[in-house]
Amino acid sequence: MNILLHTCCGPCALFPLQQLRTTGHQVTGFFYNHNIHPYQEYARRRDAVIQMSEQQSLPMIMRDDYDLEGFLAQVAAAPDARCSYCYASRLTAAAQAAAEGGFDAFTASLLYSRYQKHDEIAALGERIGNEYGVPFYYQDFRAGWQEGIKLSKEQGLYRQQYCGCIYSEKERYLPKVKPL
Repeated sequence: MNILLHTCCGPCALFPLQQLRTTGHQVTGFFYNHNIHPYQEYARRRDAVIQMSEQQSLPMIMRDDYDLEGFLAQVAAAPDARCSYCYASRLTAAAQAAAEGGFDAFTASLLYSRYQKHDEIAALGERIGNEYGVPFYYQDFRAGWQEGIKLSKEQGLYRQQYCGCIYSEKERYLPKVKPL
């Protein structure tokens, strides 16, 4: 199959790309991550995706849209539900690109991360794929977590320390208060 791989970042794409290619799929990457904060972090992740795609000879479709205001407008009233919006907006963009590009299916490097809501991503991908007429290719890539880390370090890719949005950045830096 000819699969479009939504690529949240270079390190997280390595293991899924390897697995998809090993099973005979032709893969094109798709970068759209409008919610990364701050802009410098967004640029570092975008540049790491470009570096990874060059190292891996991965064709990339770059949707270089930084839209912090749009993201915040969608999630500010319910920040605890932000991940659902984040997944849905990026998977919708990927499904639309896959439909327009004539791909057989689309998937996401989000399925590699141990920190993401895996079942929700799979369900959203299935629903959105049906809406756009492009199947969502599901594969649990989490088994390759350590392998992906090893590969990204070997390739000198920038490795981020938080999911990406302003809320996850806050969670990273704000000291945890222990209950009394």
